[in-house]
Amino acid sequence: MVRVRFAPSPTGHLHIGGARTALFNWLFARHEGGVFVLRIEDTDRTRSTEEYIESIMEGMKWLNLDWDEGPFRQTDRFDVYKSCVDKFLAEGKAYHCYCTPEELEERRQKALAEGRPPRYDGRCRLLKEPVPGRTPSVRFKMPQTGQTVVNDLIRGPVSFDNSQLDDFIIARSDGTPTYNFVVVVDDVEMKITHVIRGDDHLNNTPKQIHIYTSLGYETPKFAHLPMIMGHDKTRLSKRHGATSVMAYKEMGYLPDALINYLARLGWSCGDQEIFTREELKARFSMEHIGKSAAVFNPEKLLWLNGEYIRKTSPEELTDLVMPFLIAKGLVKDPETPEGSAWLTNNKQWLRKAVASLTERSKTLVQIAGAMEFYLLDTVEVDPQAREKFLNSETLNYLADVRGGLSGLQEFTHDALEKVFQEIVAKHDTKLAKVAQPVRVAVTGGTVSPGIFDVLEIIGRERTLKRLEKAMKLAGYEL
Repeated sequence: MVRVRFAPSPTGHLHIGGARTALFNWLFARHEGGVFVLRIEDTDRTRSTEEYIESIMEGMKWLNLDWDEGPFRQTDRFDVYKSCVDKFLAEGKAYHCYCTPEELEERRQKALAEGRPPRYDGRCRLLKEPVPGRTPSVRFKMPQTGQTVVNDLIRGPVSFDNSQLDDFIIARSDGTPTYNFVVVVDDVEMKITHVIRGDDHLNNTPKQIHIYTSLGYETPKFAHLPMIMGHDKTRLSKRHGATSVMAYKEMGYLPDALINYLARLGWSCGDQEIFTREELKARFSMEHIGKSAAVFNPEKLLWLNGEYIRKTSPEELTDLVMPFLIAKGLVKDPETPEGSAWLTNNKQWLRKAVASLTERSKTLVQIAGAMEFYLLDTVEVDPQAREKFLNSETLNYLADVRGGLSGLQEFTHDALEKVFQEIVAKHDTKLAKVAQPVRVAVTGGTVSPGIFDVLEIIGRERTLKRLEKAMKLAGYEL
């Protein structure tokens, strides 16, 4: 059975690159009917925090990347690692190194100055006796001749000369294990069959292969994902828009839109751009992952999010927008008695208002912002829009619309349209000439959904009040 793992280091929030790695592992496991394991690699005690662990898991849950086993934490497994270190020492596969950090750094600087690779020179490899007064670290004995070949599922065979690979530390002098060691021990214990990760780990792979071999475990299949670059072809960073995954939630993105975008960031399936999760799981394969770095395009993600907003039902979309409306103070929290009563009485109306804004909105934040003229008792008119559309030239249109709407028996789309058509015919003008001043009067701006839908949703009483206010701004004495 296929068993894969996502193993983030909790030294920061879940970011775009990490989320894509998690997604590709999740898709591969789901496609193959395998197991997806979540493992928290928190051995770096100086940088790992509980806050980051919670943030990573929150991001995974928001993206609906459910795991089958875990989360396992490496700090809970130190006894397992120590047992393996002791086993390697007893079998002669590792040795104690008494070099101090200062000595190692001095030799490193000297090698660089002389144009040599800054690798460990192996001077403790053949020591027979301990060095008094020093607490040793433990190094793994790497082969010193031949080559190590990584048969990568994406890149193909990648060869490394063993003469360029130094004996690396697997346990520090304080007893804590190191990444290249514990990651393999965990993979062995958890029976991982495929290691899918970023290609920044490729240089670690030959070292890890020899740990697998020393543990008597068949080497898993490796797939190193090309990095994600910004539009300027430099490594992705915050200046490219690559904030944490949860920041995209706060900006009003939908999890399925981000999943869809991340899936297409380095993986292709013909010319298709939009996939359901079920389609992604059914079609995902290693063969269609590109070898070149993917370029992160915030504009394309924004476009895709708009497409997902329009595909979402009004009921679900209203639930998704609600936290943003609450944050803006436009509605009361439904968890309070006042908010619950209001929502109960206005749920259908609210869904209709939200649905009217989907064509022009690309994020939930944009929808919440556009909801202001629906939810507020009064609106502030944009000064430029007021100067252009609320003046002596449009005053008669506003007055006629107010008069026509006052006498309506039903305040519906069709009835509203009929009133406007009568006014258009009366003045021998175009609909836009009448509709735009009304739009400015009732919304405060020049852009909105269709004017008849807007008026129907705003309702008779508030529409008439706003028209009266606009007429005063245009110079009319009521």
